[in-house]
Amino acid sequence: MDIIPMLLKEMEQEAQTTRKMLERVPNDKYDWRPHEKSMTIRSLATHIADLPNWVTIALTTDELDFASNPYNPATINNTSELIDVFERSLANGREHLVKASEDELLPNWTLRNGDQVYNVTSKGEVIRMTYCQIVHHRAQMGVYLRLLNIPIPGSYGPSADETSFN
Repeated sequence: MDIIPMLLKEMEQEAQTTRKMLERVPNDKYDWRPHEKSMTIRSLATHIADLPNWVTIALTTDELDFASNPYNPATINNTSELIDVFERSLANGREHLVKASEDELLPNWTLRNGDQVYNVTSKGEVIRMTYCQIVHHRAQMGVYLRLLNIPIPGSYGPSADETSFN
């Protein structure tokens, strides 16, 4: 069984749900956070929108070292900009995954901050980890939106906001 078609299918399925969640971010709440230790909606949403780029990073590099390549996300000020970043990130990741070979998924890839190594795993596993990160942070966004009393879209079926038995 080929892995890349499965990864592409999963990318598209998760993109549909991610897009629905990001579209709900209200323009007047970008600096809001539920707790002092939490990210702002801007930071969290930007991270979610940017994560599909990690597919490209995994396929085109052997590592990411935050010490020599600090994360500097785009500044997003409204939901239109957020969706634009997400769509460009998704297209970038998809483009590189479509061109990849199964053998390109096998080499190890390292995530580090200088001498501190966070993870060493195959490039294929990094892509799956990226998808898991999107789902994880999307769930965080769901909590943020719930706390702001914004209806949550369903992920793998209807949400409580989309059913009649809530």
